[in-house]
Amino acid sequence: MAFGINRRELVSWKEAVARGEIAFITHYWLDDRFPGCKTVTKVGCSDLPKLIEWGGKYGLQPEWIDRRKKALPHFDLFGERRDKILKEEGMDHLIW
Repeated sequence: MAFGINRRELVSWKEAVARGEIAFITHYWLDDRFPGCKTVTKVGCSDLPKLIEWGGKYGLQPEWIDRRKKALPHFDLFGERRDKILKEEGMDHLIW
């Protein structure tokens, strides 16, 4: 279940992804498969080679890309790895 973002933020993220930008969005999220994780950051880009290259900088594997929604391919980032990546990207404000 996702919560903690508004429609405008979600639409803005989707539009940036569609334009082929590397786009970030963090929201609260609860999933029993990931105990201790209360938030997830989605990093998306409709330009798959660009997203794969970006993820490669951080050791993210192409097979980890969530492609369930064809127009919104993205990595789901959690925990310490997520925090490290966000800090390196200058996106500290997305760590909550």
